[in-house]
Amino acid sequence: MPRLTPAVVRSLDVLELFMDARHGLSAPEVVQRTGLPRTTVHELLTTLTERKYLRRDDATATYHLGLSVFRLGNAFAERLDLHAVGLRIAQSVGRECDETVNVGILDGADVVYVCKVDSTQSVRMVSRMGGRLPASCTAVGKALLAYLPDAERKRIFTKGLAKLTPKSITEPHALANVLDEIRASGLAFESGESTPDVSCVAAPVRDHTGAVVAALSISVPDMRWNQRPVEEWSALAADGAARLSAELGYR
Repeated sequence: MPRLTPAVVRSLDVLELFMDARHGLSAPEVVQRTGLPRTTVHELLTTLTERKYLRRDDATATYHLGLSVFRLGNAFAERLDLHAVGLRIAQSVGRECDETVNVGILDGADVVYVCKVDSTQSVRMVSRMGGRLPASCTAVGKALLAYLPDAERKRIFTKGLAKLTPKSITEPHALANVLDEIRASGLAFESGESTPDVSCVAAPVRDHTGAVVAALSISVPDMRWNQRPVEEWSALAADGAARLSAELGYR
C-alpha cells in the first residue's frame, strides 16, 4: 500500500473539522480536537487560510471554510454524471437481487428513466431507458413527488392524475396522503399501478446539497415479490439509493 504523506493527512484532518463546525473554530479548539501541537496547528491554519481553504474572522478569532472549498465542491458537482454513476449503482443492486432496477428523475408531472438494469429473469415492464411515465403511477415518481414543495405538488395535481391501470391513484387527496407517508418513511411503493402484476419499491436519492434529485427503484413481478419479506426489498432499494446519494456527495 502506498505511504500516506503525514503533512497532507494533518492538513485534511484540520480541514475536515470545519465540515460540521457551523460557527467556525478557534485555533485552541483545533488543537484540542486534533491533539496536534499548537505550533503545527498555527502553521496549518495559516497555510489553509493563505490558500483560501479557510478564512479567518478577526473579530471572533475563529476560522471558517473558505472560497477554495466552495470552488472545489462546485467543480465536483459539475463533473458528476448521474447516468454513469446511477448505472453503476443500479448494476450493483441488480446483481444483489436479479430484478429490474431503475433510476429516474422528475420532469414536471412525469418521471424520466435515466438508468435501467434489467433482470435476467422473465419480466415485462413499461419503463424503458430514456422513457417517461406519469410520476403518480410509479414508485420512482412518487418518491420524487413526495419531496416537492407543496405549491409545486398542488400545481401538478390540478392538471389531473394519469391512469395506466385500474390500480393507478387518480384522486389528488388519496395521492397526497400517500406522498406524506413516503416523506415520513423514506420509501415509496407501487403495486400494479403502472404495470399489472408488478410491485416496486423506491427510495429518494439526494445530491451534495441534500436536495432530492432522483430515486432508485426495484421492480419485481408479484409471483417473485412474495418470495422475500417486503423489508428485504425495501432495504435493498434504500441501500442502493444511499450509495448513489453518497456518490453524489450527500453526507
